[in-house]
Amino acid sequence: MADDQKEETTLLVSEDTYLTSGVHIGTQQKSKDMKRFIFKVRSDGLYVLDIKKTDERIRVASSFLAKYDPKDILVVSARQYGQKPVKTFADIIGAKSFIPGTLTNPALPQYIEPEVLMVTDPAADSQPLKEAVDSGIPIVGICDANNETSYVDLVIPGNNKGRRSLALIYYLLTREFLKAKGIIKENREFTLEVKDFEASL
Repeated sequence: MADDQKEETTLLVSEDTYLTSGVHIGTQQKSKDMKRFIFKVRSDGLYVLDIKKTDERIRVASSFLAKYDPKDILVVSARQYGQKPVKTFADIIGAKSFIPGTLTNPALPQYIEPEVLMVTDPAADSQPLKEAVDSGIPIVGICDANNETSYVDLVIPGNNKGRRSLALIYYLLTREFLKAKGIIKENREFTLEVKDFEASL
């Protein structure tokens, strides 16, 4: 039992928080690329993602993104439930969130040339993903059990369709990014809650 508790304290949030947010709930299809992030398959055929790997990749992605100037980071979500967490994340850290045509049309006033792209779902965000691949910039992506990850440089395994799951992932990315940048030192200094990242129903 002590080992279980010790294990739990090493996660960014409790295992229970991950589970109740549905971060681990995958799809009924799995891609070859995502096999290493899958914990098990449920009796109803849903693939379950390994939350320890999700947790580990959120840390890695935060540290990686923190190496960039926030204004050079572009975060995108074509998925409805991803738009509020993406905007909240971008607003807090000082990054840009996606408006169609942002990457490729220099005539637009909001045109930017990001140095790194964060996608909420490589399939739904295929247009900015393709543009980033063409530009040769690194791509961080939240990938579900069925996602192809060949163009994603840093995979965060997670349910990228769920409202609460996306809120929790972006909440943690924001908190860990601010810590990696030295803007906050401890979790208690981060006053926002997961619900602040949640899209309304």
